Amino acid sequence: MRVECKISTEYKEPYAVLHISKMTGAIAEIISMLEKENTDSLTLTATKEKKTFFIRPEEISLIRTEGREIVCYDKLKNRYLLDRPLYELEKLLNDDFVRISKSAIVNISQIHHVEASFNGTMELVMKNGITDYISRSFRKSFKERLGLK
Repeated sequence: MRVECKISTEYKEPYAVLHISKMTGAIAEIISMLEKENTDSLTLTATKEKKTFFIRPEEISLIRTEGREIVCYDKLKNRYLLDRPLYELEKLLNDDFVRISKSAIVNISQIHHVEASFNGTMELVMKNGITDYISRSFRKSFKERLGLK
């Protein structure tokens, strides 16, 4: 296979274009590695007290809307403001995150426990003590994602 690599400061984000006649296992594996490379290097910018912070996804416990703000909480319960809409953050973040309502996304690895609550919702308690609710409309996909019945 012929491989060509162009390095230039004009590229703001790396991308790859493959010209293939058919998909093979090796090519699928390479594509998977390249896609993972992009998510592994993801860092979100957030603000707190007029300072900008760089936060890696694994440090995030919960992202949600609070009023008109998009906020995230880290493992230590620090609160940061994000400047991206929730739907965009959901697309950027990897499989460690799951949507629990129209207004919240959580890091699966940071969930402490889940318990049944009123009106068919489920209360979610994070390892840092923050609580939120899994809405009825997201309950089924949440359970499927975590392999619960």
